[in-house]
Amino acid sequence: MSNPYRILGLVLCLAGAVLTPLFYFLVGSQPLTAVSISSIMLGFTSLAISNARPYISPEACQMLLATGTENIAALLEELGLRNRAVYLPSSMQNGFMRAIIPFVEGDIPFDSQHKLPRRLIVRYGKNSDSVAIAVTTPGNVCVKMLDTIPGPTASDIESALTYILTGMLDIADSISMKETGSNIEVEVRGVKMHEDNAWYYQCIGSPVASIAAAITSEALGKPVQIKEENSSKADKRERIVLEVKD
Repeated sequence: MSNPYRILGLVLCLAGAVLTPLFYFLVGSQPLTAVSISSIMLGFTSLAISNARPYISPEACQMLLATGTENIAALLEELGLRNRAVYLPSSMQNGFMRAIIPFVEGDIPFDSQHKLPRRLIVRYGKNSDSVAIAVTTPGNVCVKMLDTIPGPTASDIESALTYILTGMLDIADSISMKETGSNIEVEVRGVKMHEDNAWYYQCIGSPVASIAAAITSEALGKPVQIKEENSSKADKRERIVLEVKD
């Protein structure tokens, strides 16, 4: 698809380059010469905007996100699953990142030596009931946007979250983190994106919580579960408690 800003920029630059010497040397009009030079400047500005314009429109991205969310929510509702997802690092999944939603509620030990296959239904432990469905979440996709995986410290993870949420996606204003034992508390201010699908929200977490859990899991190299999430649309704040599992 042609970029309209690029086409406009090329037309303005070409018209200005042709008309500037014509107005200056033949017509002898300074105002018209200034107008033609201005068109060249506007043309370069349009070319710069064309490079910053996303290849896929925000509306198309929203359509794809809504489609994936509704499909996963329908699957969870059909299976009757309400358990919270556990975000796993790529080291436990042969290099790719997903979250698993256990069929059985409760703490079931993970088999760290067992690499999860790239299937919908997976076994993640040695027990007979350690079965779950594995899904790709918004957080798993956002981890791929990082140039390097952050370190295991809270400050490193906070910097990575700030880069993704406030820099690349622009869906939050600021992020702060603190460790309290095996839990990590994340406070996100100025949240601009909320999840309204109750079933999907309960299992996977909101988009912001999903991103926080996925990046934390990858940085620590351990499974991470969203233990608690409280959001307020009035003051645009979201408090997320992540539980790190061994």
